[in-house]
Amino acid sequence: MSSTTTIVSAPGKVLAAGGYLVLDQQYPGVVISTSSRFYTVIQASSGSANQIVVRSPQFLQAEWRYTVTYNDAGIQVIPQEDSIGGKNKFVHLALQHTLNLVSEIHSVAQVQEKLVQGLDIAAVGDNDFYSQRAQLESLGLPRTIKSLSQITPFCHNGVKLTDVHKTGMGSSAALITSLVSALLLHFAAISETDFAVLEGAGRRLAHNAAQFVHCLAQGKVGSGFDVSSAVFGSQIYRRFSPGVLDPLMKGEFATGTLKSVLNSSAWDYSSCPIQLPPLTRLVLADVEAGSDTPSLVGKVLKWREHEESCEIAKNLWTQIDELNRSLAVQLNILSQSYEKNREEYEQTIRQITSLPAQQWESISPAFYRLHQTTQQIRNLMRRMGDLAGVEIEPEQQTHLLDQSIEQAGVVGGGVPGAGGYDAIWLLVCSPPGLPYEQQPLRRVESVWSNFGESNVTPLLAQESVAKGACVVQLDRIPGLKEAIQRQ
Repeated sequence: MSSTTTIVSAPGKVLAAGGYLVLDQQYPGVVISTSSRFYTVIQASSGSANQIVVRSPQFLQAEWRYTVTYNDAGIQVIPQEDSIGGKNKFVHLALQHTLNLVSEIHSVAQVQEKLVQGLDIAAVGDNDFYSQRAQLESLGLPRTIKSLSQITPFCHNGVKLTDVHKTGMGSSAALITSLVSALLLHFAAISETDFAVLEGAGRRLAHNAAQFVHCLAQGKVGSGFDVSSAVFGSQIYRRFSPGVLDPLMKGEFATGTLKSVLNSSAWDYSSCPIQLPPLTRLVLADVEAGSDTPSLVGKVLKWREHEESCEIAKNLWTQIDELNRSLAVQLNILSQSYEKNREEYEQTIRQITSLPAQQWESISPAFYRLHQTTQQIRNLMRRMGDLAGVEIEPEQQTHLLDQSIEQAGVVGGGVPGAGGYDAIWLLVCSPPGLPYEQQPLRRVESVWSNFGESNVTPLLAQESVAKGACVVQLDRIPGLKEAIQRQ
């Protein structure tokens, strides 16, 4: 990578366990980061000093221009009136606050020096972040993973950013994480060496800064699991105390405040690395029916706090929490058993691949337990939905999941995050060298393509191999160079 180019990618997410509960610091969640990623490419432009152009070449009219000015109040990033993309709060706030953080760590002069030719910033997301149903239809291709792999990487969506259909994989968190991290690296506020270490101070600062910008852009302090998984990868996540961001959320930006708050020891989140069992794979589906997550969450929290239901809610959340923690322990145990005896583990996977999970108990108690736990979590989440009057796992999704999970070689699954109509996740066995016709994935795709109650399209994403956000080289990512050169 040249000294004038910085590229950072950050993964999407699936909250496999901990929907609703993860909002409360008492309860951890199991978050899986995906192989589908957002990329921010920062290059010195040949334009004017203190001019920043941000482009999203996957959309129509997606260009935002900013002028950077300097005064006693710090650095001001001012949107230009003639930007064809209109306003972009996420990008604007990321630039405004990250550049001020850089100036507090180094100096305003350091920012000015890097902006002497201006900056060109391109932000693109893997196709999985946006529904590809229309692309598949236009190409006359069936809704399969094989078909999706034939679509041009970072393809143009043919619509404005505001009109795109998202798949719920955390695009805003992945964008903010990649953009904030790339800016901190490009302006040398953190070192690439420090950022490469999962426990490095540079990575922690990038995480805290991305959490702040994401919260500010959304107008509230959320749980932060999506940003945390974008930074650190798959994990058992416990949220930070919202109060740590109080000064910044109230707009107190006296010189030094950003650095002080974002480096504060009051950040008390925990993120313990986790991974899915070896020789299994995550499978995600984009279901043609969206859900309004904020309204679902609002109704559940209102039910939880109501005096008539708070005791029932507390007991139910305790039961769900015990299962969520058990799920995390079981995932770790399976990974450890693979490390202890890979040959025996692989043999077990091959055996259970050809059988439905109900028949696994005598062959692999560990995988059978994992199946049972995911089913118990589903049952209790449905019960919470019924009690709160919210469709956490709507009947249509129950039918889809039941038909998918009864297939041979499928471990379990659920509706991710807050639930609703728009997605499901599955964990399926994936032994090496098995012909496609014999794979559980093929059986699942067959169920989905024949499902009569909604259109179901798989996503390409699996679990991310790389642990969270990382610096990448332009020529190592297929299609990235072509995408950022697109006008």
